[in-house]
Amino acid sequence: MPNKDFWAGQRVFLTGHTGFKGSWAALWLARMGAVTTGYALAPETDPALFDRLGPIEGLTSVIGDIRTPAPLAQAVADCDPTIAIHMAAQPLVRRSYREPAATYDTNVMGTLNVLEALRKAPNLRAVLVITTDKVYRNDDSGHAFREDDPLGGHDPYSSSKAACEEVVSCYRQSYFDEMGVALASARAGNVVGGGDWSEDRLVPDIWRAMVKGEAVTLRNPASVRPWQHVLDPVSGYLDYAEALASGRADLPRALNFAPPADAPMTVQQVTETLGAAMGVARPWKLGQGAQPVEMKLLTLDASLAGRSIGWRPRLTGRKAIEWSAEWYLAMHKGGDARALTEAQIARYEDLPAA
Repeated sequence: MPNKDFWAGQRVFLTGHTGFKGSWAALWLARMGAVTTGYALAPETDPALFDRLGPIEGLTSVIGDIRTPAPLAQAVADCDPTIAIHMAAQPLVRRSYREPAATYDTNVMGTLNVLEALRKAPNLRAVLVITTDKVYRNDDSGHAFREDDPLGGHDPYSSSKAACEEVVSCYRQSYFDEMGVALASARAGNVVGGGDWSEDRLVPDIWRAMVKGEAVTLRNPASVRPWQHVLDPVSGYLDYAEALASGRADLPRALNFAPPADAPMTVQQVTETLGAAMGVARPWKLGQGAQPVEMKLLTLDASLAGRSIGWRPRLTGRKAIEWSAEWYLAMHKGGDARALTEAQIARYEDLPAA
């Protein structure tokens, strides 16, 4: 579990803080007393979790585009970070098919711009770049990917994130190692949790359909993904950044963060679990027509994170879906997003490893 004594007073540069995962991370950092500068585009959904959380204590929010170097470099200079966590990305597979150039520009050149700006930060100790489970070359065999497996990507999103990993590797060997700054990447699975209203994501799509009294349309109900509650990977990122900042020479420079390996869930099972939690008897129907190619099987082996930094997931995939349903239902009944999110963080902190 992240060490509050370590994070209190750390100057953190967090990109993507207005996104779903970034909002949870920003709030958790604030609870631990970090002084955070967030750098991201304005939230693109309405509602958006970042807006619903209200002002976050200790967070300076800078609205900007990582594809534009000059203002990004100024924000890094103003922050003078000790730790940097780079989450900003174009994260949607189907959008990447529609907008491949913008996806590569954000995920590859945007990452390069972030690393260029951080190279000039004099007090920086560690940088963690967040990529994805989809960086691995996937042959649909069901093999649980390990950190040393070949990288690659079929769709523009996956390919751009694999290319991002190459940028990270290059900058680590060419610059950051010489600076004495630890630079690493973290790869997590399909993240769920309260406050995600993004397009083309399963849980928000299910929620929107159920609010309208409709069944959600599933493209690939038998597909398997490493579903995990947002707090599991975010706890891993914070644990990993803390370990990197300690100067440990034995740490891997890439780690997977995934749910327990013995209970994979299909898209259909996720939908039916969420539907049951919301009292919906028939929550889905099968989509018709041609769809973009997506891999049917994707699982990660996160054992290296356990061996190297002592991280373990605390929520099974089923529990992750149940916690998500609980958040959305409470919000739908008039609950306060900030209070709901803080309550789940506090509850998570008290859980044993799964």
